Amino acid sequence: MERKLFYGSEIVIKTLLYEEVEYIFGYPGGAIMPIYDSLHDYLNSISHILMRHEQGSIHAAQGYARATGKIGVCFTTSGPGATNLITGLADALTDSTPLVCITGQVSSHLLGTDAFQETNIIDISIPVTKWNIQVLKAKDICESIQKGFFIAKKGRPGPVLIDITKDAQFEKTVFHYTHRKYIKNFHPYPCIENKRIIEAANLINLSEKPLILVGQGVILSEAEKEFKEFVEKTGIPVASTLLGLGALNSNHHLYVGMLGMHGNYAPNILTNQCDILIAIGMRFDDRVTGDINKYAKQAKIIHLEIDYSEINKNILCHIPILGDCKISLKKLIFYVNKSIHKKWIKQFIHLKEKEKTIVIQRDLNPKKEGMTMGEVIKWINKYKQKNAILVTDVGQHQMIASRYFNFTFKKSQITSGGLGTMGFALPASIGAKLGAKNRQVLCIVGDGGIQMTIQEMGTILENNIPVKIILLNNNFLGMVRQWQQLFFDKRYSCTKLVNPDFIKLANAYNIKAKKVSKRKELEESVKKALNHEKAFLLEVIIEKEDNVFPMIPAGAAVDEIRLT
Repeated sequence: MERKLFYGSEIVIKTLLYEEVEYIFGYPGGAIMPIYDSLHDYLNSISHILMRHEQGSIHAAQGYARATGKIGVCFTTSGPGATNLITGLADALTDSTPLVCITGQVSSHLLGTDAFQETNIIDISIPVTKWNIQVLKAKDICESIQKGFFIAKKGRPGPVLIDITKDAQFEKTVFHYTHRKYIKNFHPYPCIENKRIIEAANLINLSEKPLILVGQGVILSEAEKEFKEFVEKTGIPVASTLLGLGALNSNHHLYVGMLGMHGNYAPNILTNQCDILIAIGMRFDDRVTGDINKYAKQAKIIHLEIDYSEINKNILCHIPILGDCKISLKKLIFYVNKSIHKKWIKQFIHLKEKEKTIVIQRDLNPKKEGMTMGEVIKWINKYKQKNAILVTDVGQHQMIASRYFNFTFKKSQITSGGLGTMGFALPASIGAKLGAKNRQVLCIVGDGGIQMTIQEMGTILENNIPVKIILLNNNFLGMVRQWQQLFFDKRYSCTKLVNPDFIKLANAYNIKAKKVSKRKELEESVKKALNHEKAFLLEVIIEKEDNVFPMIPAGAAVDEIRLT
Protein backbone atom coordinates (compact mmCIF):
# COMPACT_ATOMS: atom_id res chain seq x y z
CA MET A 1 0.00 0.00 0.00
CA GLU A 2 1.41 3.37 -1.01
CA ARG A 3 1.89 5.82 1.87
CA LYS A 4 0.61 9.37 1.50
CA LEU A 5 3.24 12.00 0.81
CA PHE A 6 3.18 15.49 2.30
CA TYR A 7 5.02 18.66 1.39
CA GLY A 8 7.73 19.58 3.91
CA SER A 9 5.87 22.82 4.55
CA GLU A 10 2.76 20.90 5.64
CA ILE A 11 4.84 18.61 7.83
CA VAL A 12 5.98 21.72 9.74
CA ILE A 13 2.39 22.61 10.62
CA LYS A 14 1.30 19.04 11.36
CA THR A 15 4.27 18.57 13.71
CA LEU A 16 3.44 21.78 15.55
CA LEU A 17 -0.13 20.53 16.00
CA TYR A 18 1.17 17.28 17.48
CA GLU A 19 3.30 19.40 19.82
CA GLU A 20 0.05 21.10 20.91
CA VAL A 21 1.10 24.56 19.77
CA GLU A 22 -1.67 27.09 20.35
CA TYR A 23 -0.17 30.26 18.87
CA ILE A 24 2.46 31.12 16.29
CA PHE A 25 3.82 34.68 16.33
CA GLY A 26 5.28 35.61 13.00
CA TYR A 27 5.89 37.63 9.89
CA PRO A 28 5.85 36.06 6.38
CA GLY A 29 8.38 36.49 3.60
CA GLY A 30 9.72 34.82 0.50
CA ALA A 31 11.79 32.00 1.99
CA ILE A 32 9.09 30.87 4.41
CA MET A 33 6.16 31.39 2.05
CA PRO A 34 5.53 27.65 1.45
CA ILE A 35 5.06 27.13 5.20
CA TYR A 36 2.63 30.04 5.35
CA ASP A 37 0.75 28.57 2.37
CA SER A 38 0.35 25.28 4.24
CA LEU A 39 -0.63 27.14 7.41
CA HIS A 40 -3.62 28.57 5.52
CA ASP A 41 -5.33 25.17 5.61
CA TYR A 42 -4.90 24.79 9.37
CA LEU A 43 -5.92 28.20 10.72
CA ASN A 44 -8.98 26.65 12.38
CA SER A 45 -6.63 24.46 14.45
CA ILE A 46 -3.73 26.78 15.18
CA SER A 47 -3.70 30.58 15.55
CA HIS A 48 -1.20 32.83 13.84
CA ILE A 49 -0.61 36.34 15.19
CA LEU A 50 0.77 38.67 12.55
CA MET A 51 3.19 40.97 14.36
CA ARG A 52 4.53 44.19 12.89
CA HIS A 53 8.23 43.35 13.20
CA GLU A 54 10.20 40.13 13.63
CA GLN A 55 11.64 41.36 16.93
CA GLY A 56 8.06 41.85 18.08
CA SER A 57 7.33 38.26 17.05
CA ILE A 58 9.99 36.74 19.25
CA HIS A 59 9.25 39.01 22.22
CA ALA A 60 5.57 38.06 21.96
CA ALA A 61 6.58 34.39 21.95
CA GLN A 62 8.67 35.09 25.06
CA GLY A 63 5.73 36.74 26.81
CA TYR A 64 3.53 33.77 25.95
CA ALA A 65 6.13 31.31 27.27
CA ARG A 66 6.71 33.21 30.50
CA ALA A 67 2.99 33.61 31.24
CA THR A 68 2.07 30.00 30.51
CA GLY A 69 5.17 27.91 31.16
CA LYS A 70 4.73 26.49 27.64
CA ILE A 71 7.04 26.85 24.63
CA GLY A 72 6.69 30.03 22.58
CA VAL A 73 6.79 29.63 18.80
CA CYS A 74 7.60 32.16 16.09
CA PHE A 75 8.08 32.17 12.30
CA THR A 76 10.25 34.48 10.21
CA THR A 77 11.69 34.49 6.74
CA SER A 78 15.39 34.39 5.83
CA GLY A 79 17.94 37.20 5.79
CA PRO A 80 16.76 40.30 7.64
CA GLY A 81 13.75 38.45 9.01
CA ALA A 82 16.01 35.88 10.67
CA THR A 83 18.60 38.39 11.89
CA ASN A 84 15.83 40.45 13.49
CA LEU A 85 15.37 37.50 15.89
CA ILE A 86 18.88 37.71 17.32
CA THR A 87 18.10 40.17 20.12
CA GLY A 88 15.14 38.05 21.24
CA LEU A 89 17.19 34.85 21.08
CA ALA A 90 19.91 36.41 23.24
CA ASP A 91 17.26 37.67 25.64
CA ALA A 92 15.59 34.26 25.85
CA LEU A 93 18.87 32.42 26.37
CA THR A 94 19.92 34.74 29.19
CA ASP A 95 16.53 34.55 30.89
CA SER A 96 15.98 30.80 30.26
CA THR A 97 12.85 31.17 28.15
CA PRO A 98 11.77 28.14 26.07
CA LEU A 99 11.25 29.06 22.40
CA VAL A 100 11.17 27.30 19.06
CA CYS A 101 11.91 29.73 16.23
CA ILE A 102 11.44 28.48 12.68
CA THR A 103 13.09 30.47 9.91
CA GLY A 104 12.81 30.03 6.17
CA GLN A 105 16.03 29.81 4.19
CA VAL A 106 16.96 30.09 0.51
CA SER A 107 17.05 26.85 -1.48
CA SER A 108 19.95 24.55 -0.66
CA HIS A 109 21.67 24.98 -4.03
CA LEU A 110 21.91 28.73 -3.32
CA LEU A 111 23.53 28.41 0.12
CA GLY A 112 26.84 30.21 0.24
CA THR A 113 26.23 32.19 -2.96
CA ASP A 114 25.10 35.45 -1.31
CA ALA A 115 21.67 34.90 -2.79
CA PHE A 116 18.89 37.42 -2.22
CA GLN A 117 17.98 37.49 1.50
CA GLU A 118 20.49 34.79 2.39
CA THR A 119 22.33 34.98 5.71
CA ASN A 120 24.13 32.22 7.57
CA ILE A 121 21.70 32.33 10.48
CA ILE A 122 23.04 29.06 11.91
CA ASP A 123 26.53 30.43 12.57
CA ILE A 124 25.13 33.81 13.60
CA SER A 125 22.77 32.29 16.17
CA ILE A 126 25.05 29.66 17.73
CA PRO A 127 26.06 31.89 20.69
CA VAL A 128 22.45 32.85 21.46
CA THR A 129 20.61 29.54 21.15
CA LYS A 130 20.45 26.41 23.27
CA TRP A 131 20.45 24.40 20.03
CA ASN A 132 20.04 25.13 16.33
CA ILE A 133 19.89 23.17 13.09
CA GLN A 134 19.55 23.75 9.36
CA VAL A 135 17.19 21.33 7.59
CA LEU A 136 17.94 20.55 3.93
CA LYS A 137 15.53 17.64 3.35
CA ALA A 138 11.81 17.27 3.97
CA LYS A 139 12.35 13.89 5.63
CA ASP A 140 14.30 15.57 8.46
CA ILE A 141 11.74 18.29 9.27
CA CYS A 142 9.54 16.40 11.74
CA GLU A 143 12.44 14.95 13.73
CA SER A 144 14.23 18.31 13.89
CA ILE A 145 11.13 20.09 15.23
CA GLN A 146 10.53 17.29 17.75
CA LYS A 147 14.11 17.58 18.99
CA GLY A 148 13.76 21.35 19.13
CA PHE A 149 10.73 21.19 21.40
CA PHE A 150 12.36 18.61 23.65
CA ILE A 151 15.59 20.59 24.02
CA ALA A 152 13.87 23.96 24.47
CA LYS A 153 11.86 22.81 27.49
CA LYS A 154 13.84 20.07 29.22
CA GLY A 155 16.37 20.97 31.90
CA ARG A 156 17.24 24.65 31.90
CA PRO A 157 14.89 26.09 29.26
CA GLY A 158 16.15 28.10 26.32
CA PRO A 159 15.60 29.10 22.69
CA VAL A 160 15.99 26.79 19.70
CA LEU A 161 16.27 27.87 16.06
CA ILE A 162 15.32 25.61 13.14
CA ASP A 163 16.28 26.92 9.70
CA ILE A 164 14.48 25.17 6.81
CA THR A 165 15.52 25.63 3.19
CA LYS A 166 12.86 26.50 0.65
CA ASP A 167 13.39 23.34 -1.40
CA ALA A 168 12.92 21.22 1.74
CA GLN A 169 9.59 22.98 2.24
CA PHE A 170 8.51 22.12 -1.34
CA GLU A 171 9.82 18.56 -1.26
CA LYS A 172 7.39 15.69 -0.56
CA THR A 173 7.93 12.84 1.91
CA VAL A 174 6.05 10.55 4.28
CA PHE A 175 5.01 11.94 7.65
CA HIS A 176 5.32 9.98 10.85
CA TYR A 177 5.19 11.51 14.33
CA THR A 178 6.12 9.72 17.55
CA HIS A 179 6.33 11.48 20.88
CA ARG A 180 9.96 12.04 21.85
CA LYS A 181 10.97 10.83 25.31
CA TYR A 182 14.74 11.28 25.14
CA ILE A 183 17.65 12.38 22.97
CA LYS A 184 20.84 10.39 22.92
CA ASN A 185 23.66 12.03 24.90
CA PHE A 186 21.34 14.82 26.12
CA HIS A 187 20.88 14.63 29.88
CA PRO A 188 18.91 17.69 30.99
CA TYR A 189 18.31 16.62 34.61
CA PRO A 190 21.43 15.95 36.68
CA CYS A 191 21.22 13.16 39.24
CA ILE A 192 20.86 14.71 42.70
CA GLU A 193 23.47 13.52 45.20
CA ASN A 194 21.78 12.69 48.48
CA LYS A 195 24.99 13.30 50.43
CA ARG A 196 24.96 16.94 49.23
CA ILE A 197 21.37 17.30 50.46
CA ILE A 198 22.37 16.00 53.91
CA GLU A 199 25.47 18.24 54.05
CA ALA A 200 23.35 21.28 53.15
CA ALA A 201 20.66 20.41 55.69
CA ASN A 202 23.25 20.05 58.46
CA LEU A 203 24.66 23.49 57.66
CA ILE A 204 21.19 25.02 57.57
CA ASN A 205 20.21 23.42 60.87
CA LEU A 206 23.30 24.89 62.61
CA SER A 207 22.92 28.34 61.06
CA GLU A 208 22.03 31.41 63.13
CA LYS A 209 21.90 33.98 60.32
CA PRO A 210 20.78 32.19 57.13
CA LEU A 211 19.53 33.96 54.02
CA ILE A 212 17.75 32.52 50.98
CA LEU A 213 18.28 34.04 47.53
CA VAL A 214 15.50 32.88 45.20
CA GLY A 215 15.73 33.10 41.43
CA GLN A 216 13.59 32.26 38.43
CA GLY A 217 14.59 28.60 38.65
CA VAL A 218 11.86 28.04 41.24
CA ILE A 219 9.26 29.47 38.84
CA LEU A 220 10.55 27.57 35.81
CA SER A 221 10.49 24.34 37.81
CA GLU A 222 6.98 25.17 39.10
CA ALA A 223 8.35 24.59 42.58
CA GLU A 224 6.55 27.48 44.33
CA LYS A 225 4.69 25.10 46.66
CA GLU A 226 7.85 23.23 47.69
CA PHE A 227 9.75 26.49 48.07
CA LYS A 228 7.12 27.98 50.38
CA GLU A 229 7.11 24.82 52.50
CA PHE A 230 10.93 24.92 52.76
CA VAL A 231 10.91 28.60 53.73
CA GLU A 232 8.21 28.21 56.37
CA LYS A 233 9.78 25.12 57.93
CA THR A 234 13.24 26.68 58.20
CA GLY A 235 12.00 30.19 59.07
CA ILE A 236 14.69 31.71 56.84
CA PRO A 237 14.25 35.20 55.37
CA VAL A 238 13.92 35.28 51.55
CA ALA A 239 15.32 37.82 49.10
CA SER A 240 14.50 37.64 45.39
CA THR A 241 16.32 38.34 42.17
CA LEU A 242 14.47 40.43 39.59
CA LEU A 243 13.25 37.33 37.73
CA GLY A 244 12.55 35.45 40.96
CA LEU A 245 9.83 37.92 41.94
CA GLY A 246 6.56 36.07 42.44
CA ALA A 247 8.19 32.81 43.59
CA LEU A 248 6.95 33.82 47.05
CA ASN A 249 4.07 36.17 47.78
CA SER A 250 5.57 39.62 48.34
CA ASN A 251 3.34 40.00 51.41
CA HIS A 252 4.76 36.87 53.05
CA HIS A 253 6.19 37.57 56.51
CA LEU A 254 9.56 36.01 55.58
CA TYR A 255 9.97 37.94 52.31
CA VAL A 256 12.54 40.70 52.83
CA GLY A 257 12.74 42.26 49.36
CA MET A 258 14.56 42.33 46.06
CA LEU A 259 18.29 41.90 45.63
CA GLY A 260 20.59 43.82 43.38
CA MET A 261 21.61 47.21 42.10
CA HIS A 262 18.20 48.79 42.74
CA GLY A 263 16.95 46.21 45.20
CA ASN A 264 16.01 46.68 48.82
CA TYR A 265 18.43 47.97 51.43
CA ALA A 266 18.16 45.19 54.02
CA PRO A 267 18.85 42.10 51.88
CA ASN A 268 21.77 43.78 50.14
CA ILE A 269 23.39 44.93 53.39
CA LEU A 270 22.82 41.64 55.21
CA THR A 271 24.10 39.49 52.34
CA ASN A 272 27.52 40.43 53.72
CA GLN A 273 26.52 39.52 57.29
CA CYS A 274 24.72 36.18 56.93
CA ASP A 275 26.49 32.95 57.88
CA ILE A 276 24.71 30.72 55.32
CA LEU A 277 23.64 31.85 51.84
CA ILE A 278 21.21 29.49 50.12
CA ALA A 279 20.93 30.33 46.41
CA ILE A 280 18.05 28.58 44.66
CA GLY A 281 17.64 28.73 40.89
CA MET A 282 19.70 31.88 40.39
CA ARG A 283 23.03 32.51 38.69
CA PHE A 284 24.80 35.21 40.75
CA ASP A 285 24.44 37.84 38.05
CA ASP A 286 26.70 40.89 38.42
CA ARG A 287 23.65 43.08 39.13
CA VAL A 288 23.02 40.91 42.20
CA THR A 289 26.59 40.46 43.46
CA GLY A 290 28.19 43.85 42.89
CA ASP A 291 31.94 43.51 43.49
CA ILE A 292 32.44 39.72 43.63
CA ASN A 293 35.68 40.19 45.56
CA LYS A 294 33.62 41.57 48.45
CA TYR A 295 30.57 39.35 48.10
CA ALA A 296 29.45 37.24 51.09
CA LYS A 297 33.01 36.30 52.06
CA GLN A 298 31.84 35.41 55.57
CA ALA A 299 29.16 32.96 54.42
CA LYS A 300 29.00 29.30 53.54
CA ILE A 301 27.20 29.14 50.19
CA ILE A 302 24.75 26.43 49.16
CA HIS A 303 23.74 26.56 45.50
CA LEU A 304 20.71 24.68 44.12
CA GLU A 305 21.06 24.78 40.33
CA ILE A 306 20.05 22.69 37.31
CA ASP A 307 22.79 23.96 34.99
CA TYR A 308 26.26 22.62 35.81
CA SER A 309 27.92 25.57 34.02
CA GLU A 310 26.48 28.01 36.57
CA ILE A 311 28.13 26.27 39.54
CA ASN A 312 31.23 28.24 40.64
CA LYS A 313 31.00 30.40 37.50
CA ASN A 314 30.83 33.71 39.33
CA ILE A 315 30.76 32.85 43.03
CA LEU A 316 32.45 29.82 44.58
CA CYS A 317 30.02 27.69 46.55
CA HIS A 318 30.69 25.28 49.39
CA ILE A 319 27.87 22.83 48.68
CA PRO A 320 26.57 22.57 45.11
CA ILE A 321 23.27 20.71 44.68
CA LEU A 322 22.85 19.93 41.00
CA GLY A 323 19.36 19.05 39.84
CA ASP A 324 15.79 20.24 39.39
CA CYS A 325 15.11 22.44 42.42
CA LYS A 326 11.56 21.07 42.74
CA ILE A 327 13.08 17.69 43.61
CA SER A 328 16.02 19.13 45.57
CA LEU A 329 13.68 21.17 47.76
CA LYS A 330 11.50 18.16 48.48
CA LYS A 331 14.56 16.28 49.69
CA LEU A 332 15.84 19.21 51.74
CA ILE A 333 12.48 19.68 53.44
CA PHE A 334 12.75 16.15 54.84
CA TYR A 335 16.15 16.81 56.48
CA VAL A 336 15.90 20.41 57.75
CA ASN A 337 14.67 21.27 61.22
CA LYS A 338 11.69 23.45 62.05
CA SER A 339 13.25 26.78 63.05
CA ILE A 340 12.68 30.45 63.69
CA HIS A 341 15.24 33.25 63.52
CA LYS A 342 13.64 36.13 65.41
CA LYS A 343 16.83 37.97 66.33
CA TRP A 344 18.18 37.74 62.77
CA ILE A 345 14.90 38.85 61.20
CA LYS A 346 14.80 41.90 63.47
CA GLN A 347 17.88 43.18 61.65
CA PHE A 348 15.97 43.07 58.36
CA ILE A 349 13.02 44.89 59.94
CA HIS A 350 15.31 47.61 61.32
CA LEU A 351 16.98 48.23 57.95
CA LYS A 352 13.64 48.10 56.14
CA GLU A 353 12.36 50.91 58.37
CA LYS A 354 15.41 52.97 57.48
CA GLU A 355 14.74 52.47 53.77
CA LYS A 356 11.05 53.21 54.29
CA THR A 357 11.81 56.53 55.96
CA ILE A 358 14.39 57.73 53.46
CA VAL A 359 13.22 56.19 50.17
CA ILE A 360 9.87 54.41 50.17
CA GLN A 361 7.79 57.21 51.70
CA ARG A 362 9.28 59.64 49.21
CA ASP A 363 8.49 57.33 46.28
CA LEU A 364 4.93 56.40 47.29
CA ASN A 365 3.75 59.57 49.04
CA PRO A 366 5.84 62.41 47.59
CA LYS A 367 5.53 65.96 48.83
CA LYS A 368 7.06 67.56 45.76
CA GLU A 369 4.92 68.88 42.93
CA GLY A 370 5.96 66.38 40.24
CA MET A 371 4.50 62.87 40.24
CA THR A 372 6.74 59.87 40.91
CA MET A 373 6.78 56.45 39.31
CA GLY A 374 6.25 54.90 42.74
CA GLU A 375 2.92 56.59 43.37
CA VAL A 376 1.63 55.32 40.02
CA ILE A 377 2.48 51.75 41.11
CA LYS A 378 0.79 52.42 44.46
CA TRP A 379 -2.54 53.12 42.73
CA ILE A 380 -2.04 50.22 40.34
CA ASN A 381 -1.73 47.92 43.36
CA LYS A 382 -5.02 49.25 44.69
CA TYR A 383 -7.04 48.67 41.52
CA LYS A 384 -5.30 45.77 39.74
CA GLN A 385 -6.77 42.29 39.74
CA LYS A 386 -5.26 39.79 42.17
CA ASN A 387 -3.91 37.60 39.35
CA ALA A 388 -2.50 40.50 37.29
CA ILE A 389 0.68 39.94 35.26
CA LEU A 390 3.25 42.73 35.34
CA VAL A 391 5.14 43.16 32.05
CA THR A 392 7.84 45.81 32.16
CA ASP A 393 10.28 47.26 29.69
CA VAL A 394 13.80 48.27 30.75
CA GLY A 395 14.87 51.28 32.75
CA GLN A 396 13.82 53.26 35.79
CA HIS A 397 10.16 52.25 35.52
CA GLN A 398 11.23 48.58 35.46
CA MET A 399 13.08 48.90 38.76
CA ILE A 400 10.35 50.95 40.45
CA ALA A 401 7.56 48.64 39.28
CA SER A 402 9.51 45.58 40.40
CA ARG A 403 10.17 47.12 43.80
CA TYR A 404 6.60 48.16 44.58
CA PHE A 405 4.28 45.86 42.64
CA ASN A 406 2.43 43.38 44.88
CA PHE A 407 3.21 39.91 43.55
CA THR A 408 0.40 37.73 44.89
CA PHE A 409 0.06 35.18 42.09
CA LYS A 410 2.55 32.87 40.39
CA LYS A 411 4.05 33.71 36.98
CA SER A 412 3.26 37.39 37.52
CA GLN A 413 6.57 38.97 36.50
CA ILE A 414 7.63 39.23 32.85
CA THR A 415 10.61 41.43 32.08
CA SER A 416 13.93 41.40 30.27
CA GLY A 417 16.32 40.63 33.11
CA GLY A 418 19.75 39.52 31.97
CA LEU A 419 19.92 41.28 28.60
CA GLY A 420 17.93 44.41 29.45
CA THR A 421 16.16 44.74 26.10
CA MET A 422 14.36 48.03 25.55
CA GLY A 423 11.24 47.50 23.45
CA PHE A 424 10.52 44.15 25.12
CA ALA A 425 7.36 45.00 27.04
CA LEU A 426 4.74 45.91 24.45
CA PRO A 427 5.07 42.77 22.27
CA ALA A 428 5.70 40.57 25.34
CA SER A 429 2.46 41.80 26.88
CA ILE A 430 0.61 40.74 23.71
CA GLY A 431 1.97 37.20 24.00
CA ALA A 432 1.27 37.14 27.74
CA LYS A 433 -2.35 38.17 27.30
CA LEU A 434 -3.00 35.61 24.56
CA GLY A 435 -1.45 32.92 26.71
CA ALA A 436 -3.22 33.93 29.91
CA LYS A 437 -6.62 35.09 28.64
CA ASN A 438 -8.25 35.12 32.07
CA ARG A 439 -5.56 37.25 33.66
CA GLN A 440 -5.15 41.02 33.57
CA VAL A 441 -1.95 42.07 31.78
CA LEU A 442 -0.35 45.37 32.75
CA CYS A 443 2.32 46.67 30.40
CA ILE A 444 4.41 49.32 32.16
CA VAL A 445 6.78 51.17 29.84
CA GLY A 446 8.92 54.28 29.57
CA ASP A 447 8.74 56.81 26.79
CA GLY A 448 12.07 55.60 25.39
CA GLY A 449 11.46 51.86 25.32
CA ILE A 450 7.91 51.93 23.95
CA GLN A 451 9.06 53.74 20.82
CA MET A 452 11.35 50.84 19.90
CA THR A 453 8.40 48.52 19.24
CA ILE A 454 5.46 50.91 19.24
CA GLN A 455 4.31 49.55 15.88
CA GLU A 456 2.96 46.52 17.76
CA MET A 457 -0.04 48.67 18.64
CA GLY A 458 -1.11 47.52 15.17
CA THR A 459 -1.15 43.93 16.46
CA ILE A 460 -3.32 45.03 19.38
CA LEU A 461 -5.66 46.76 16.94
CA GLU A 462 -5.96 43.80 14.57
CA ASN A 463 -6.50 41.20 17.30
CA ASN A 464 -8.41 43.33 19.81
CA ILE A 465 -6.02 42.42 22.66
CA PRO A 466 -7.08 44.10 25.94
CA VAL A 467 -3.64 45.01 27.27
CA LYS A 468 -3.41 47.89 29.74
CA ILE A 469 -0.43 50.11 28.84
CA ILE A 470 0.85 52.47 31.53
CA LEU A 471 3.37 54.85 29.99
CA LEU A 472 5.58 56.66 32.53
CA ASN A 473 6.81 59.67 30.58
CA ASN A 474 9.66 61.86 31.82
CA ASN A 475 10.91 62.93 28.36
CA PHE A 476 14.26 61.30 29.11
CA LEU A 477 16.07 58.03 28.73
CA GLY A 478 15.70 57.97 32.48
CA MET A 479 18.18 55.34 33.67
CA VAL A 480 20.99 56.64 31.47
CA ARG A 481 20.16 60.18 32.60
CA GLN A 482 20.36 59.08 36.26
CA TRP A 483 23.86 57.72 35.71
CA GLN A 484 24.84 60.90 33.88
CA GLN A 485 23.58 62.92 36.83
CA LEU A 486 25.32 60.87 39.50
CA PHE A 487 28.56 59.89 37.78
CA PHE A 488 29.06 62.22 34.79
CA ASP A 489 28.53 65.67 36.38
CA LYS A 490 25.01 66.08 34.94
CA ARG A 491 26.32 66.10 31.39
CA TYR A 492 23.05 64.92 29.82
CA SER A 493 24.47 63.74 26.53
CA CYS A 494 21.80 62.50 24.07
CA THR A 495 19.27 61.40 26.69
CA LYS A 496 16.59 64.09 26.43
CA LEU A 497 13.66 62.98 24.24
CA VAL A 498 11.35 64.98 22.02
CA ASN A 499 8.31 62.72 22.01
CA PRO A 500 5.23 62.40 19.80
CA ASP A 501 1.69 62.91 21.00
CA PHE A 502 1.20 59.42 22.45
CA ILE A 503 -2.54 59.94 22.92
CA LYS A 504 -3.10 60.72 19.23
CA LEU A 505 -0.85 57.83 18.31
CA ALA A 506 -2.83 55.40 20.47
CA ASN A 507 -6.10 56.74 19.09
CA ALA A 508 -4.81 56.15 15.55
CA TYR A 509 -4.62 52.46 16.50
CA ASN A 510 -8.13 52.63 18.00
CA ILE A 511 -6.74 52.32 21.53
CA LYS A 512 -8.51 54.47 24.09
CA ALA A 513 -6.01 56.72 25.84
CA LYS A 514 -5.68 59.41 28.48
CA LYS A 515 -2.88 61.72 29.58
CA VAL A 516 -2.43 62.63 33.25
CA SER A 517 -0.25 65.53 34.31
CA LYS A 518 -1.84 66.44 37.67
CA ARG A 519 -1.73 64.36 40.83
CA LYS A 520 -5.39 64.97 41.64
CA GLU A 521 -6.37 63.09 38.46
CA LEU A 522 -4.04 60.14 38.96
CA GLU A 523 -6.00 57.72 41.15
CA GLU A 524 -9.23 57.96 39.17
CA SER A 525 -7.34 57.68 35.88
CA VAL A 526 -5.55 54.50 36.97
CA LYS A 527 -8.86 53.03 38.12
CA LYS A 528 -10.48 53.88 34.79
CA ALA A 529 -7.61 52.44 32.74
CA LEU A 530 -7.47 49.16 34.67
CA ASN A 531 -11.24 48.66 34.57
CA HIS A 532 -11.58 49.40 30.85
CA GLU A 533 -12.74 46.33 28.92
CA LYS A 534 -10.44 46.83 25.93
CA ALA A 535 -6.88 48.02 25.43
CA PHE A 536 -6.07 51.30 27.16
CA LEU A 537 -3.04 53.58 27.19
CA LEU A 538 -2.55 55.75 30.26
CA GLU A 539 0.25 58.27 29.88
CA VAL A 540 1.47 59.73 33.18
CA ILE A 541 3.80 62.71 33.12
CA ILE A 542 6.32 62.12 35.88
CA GLU A 543 9.15 64.10 37.45
CA LYS A 544 11.86 64.65 34.84
CA GLU A 545 14.83 64.08 37.14
CA ASP A 546 13.41 61.53 39.55
CA ASN A 547 16.00 58.89 40.48
CA VAL A 548 15.73 55.26 41.56
CA PHE A 549 17.15 54.46 44.98
CA PRO A 550 18.53 52.47 46.72
CA MET A 551 21.41 52.00 44.32
CA ILE A 552 24.63 50.00 44.34
CA PRO A 553 27.11 52.04 42.28
CA ALA A 554 28.93 50.12 39.55
CA GLY A 555 31.93 48.30 41.00
CA ALA A 556 30.77 48.70 44.61
CA ALA A 557 30.00 45.94 47.10
CA VAL A 558 26.41 45.03 47.95
CA ASP A 559 26.76 46.54 51.45
CA GLU A 560 27.90 49.83 49.92
CA ILE A 561 24.37 50.42 48.68
CA ARG A 562 23.23 54.07 48.69
CA LEU A 563 19.89 55.34 49.93
CA THR A 564 20.37 58.77 48.36
